Amino acid sequence: MLTKNINFKNFQYKKNTKKIRNDLKVFLKENTETYKSLSSSYKNHYDKKVVKKLKKYSKIRIIGMGGSILGTESIYDFLQHKIKKKFYFINNIQPKINFNNKKKDYINLIVSKSGNTLETISNANIIIKKKDTNVFITENKKSYLWLLAKKLKAEIVHHNNFIGGRYSVLSEVGMLPAELMGLNIKKFKQINNLVKNKNFVNLLTSNVSNTLYFLKQKKFNSVILNYDEKSKNLFKWYQQLIAESLGKKKNGILPIISSMPKDNHSLMQFYLDGPKNNFFTFFYVKEKNSSKIINKEVLSSHFYLKNKNINQIMFSQKLATQSVFSKKNIPFRSFEISNRDEKTLGELFCFFILETILIGRALKINPYDQPSVELIKKETKKILV
Repeated sequence: MLTKNINFKNFQYKKNTKKIRNDLKVFLKENTETYKSLSSSYKNHYDKKVVKKLKKYSKIRIIGMGGSILGTESIYDFLQHKIKKKFYFINNIQPKINFNNKKKDYINLIVSKSGNTLETISNANIIIKKKDTNVFITENKKSYLWLLAKKLKAEIVHHNNFIGGRYSVLSEVGMLPAELMGLNIKKFKQINNLVKNKNFVNLLTSNVSNTLYFLKQKKFNSVILNYDEKSKNLFKWYQQLIAESLGKKKNGILPIISSMPKDNHSLMQFYLDGPKNNFFTFFYVKEKNSSKIINKEVLSSHFYLKNKNINQIMFSQKLATQSVFSKKNIPFRSFEISNRDEKTLGELFCFFILETILIGRALKINPYDQPSVELIKKETKKILV
């Protein structure tokens, strides 16, 4: 068990974890802002007055890109059963945007660390109106969005300068929206308990050691076999976290998200008998309320479906696939989630963030920057000018 609510089966390889453990100790001692944001002691750059004022709205439109919005989408989808309000996510640039909401029962939350994200600026220009209730989460500097917020006399929540977007989910970037969702943000903050948990540390460091071993074996594709539709955005967040943090100096991991069991009928043949340059993650969440099979409609040839629900069928498919993977010596790890709540999601965020940082340190890569992405931003500006 990784934690009480996360049953984690690690890769079936035993590698030396001494160096990884030392790297973890060093990271914890550094007490960076990224680490602090995962902790219960972190102070968000907004006060309860802001939350109280904004909670009266029933609809929230969030405008952002990448790490500025993916973490919030993850929270919303994973915990939607606890959320009564409606959230809209404008997370990409598209030719036509139509938000004609005549009732003023919504707010716009515009998120960009730099305040100069081209896509966010473009979408905000079309969507937000001066008379709207607009809230900006951005660095405390004179960027485009900071100046726009001043012009609109909008609320500005300062984005922590020392936390990159993809690591910001448990800072004000994700926690202000989470409060507006009616969630308990204190329960997300699990890092203090996790790093004191020997089992968690053992599994985390051995997981990192195994991943480094796969990279040495030229296995660069990390395929996530996701059996939970509500975790799709969690793995889009994870995809950015891993790819953007580690894809440097001709190193890195390419995370590929596969929707299961649907992809049994499209990609599984390739996974089983194609090139052996992949390692896999099985991810499953136990649903408490799952549709049941209608017994009287089941034909006798499939009698074994009687008295089953959809979750049981899906779990059986997961176990069967893992069994085949084991027989074919295909490397995989497995997460089985027993409780869908803030605490569990916070634990997953912490695990994946620590995993990414530790892999980066082992590869002598700075996991916090994204230098090549800046090249595209500069080239785009040249073309537009």
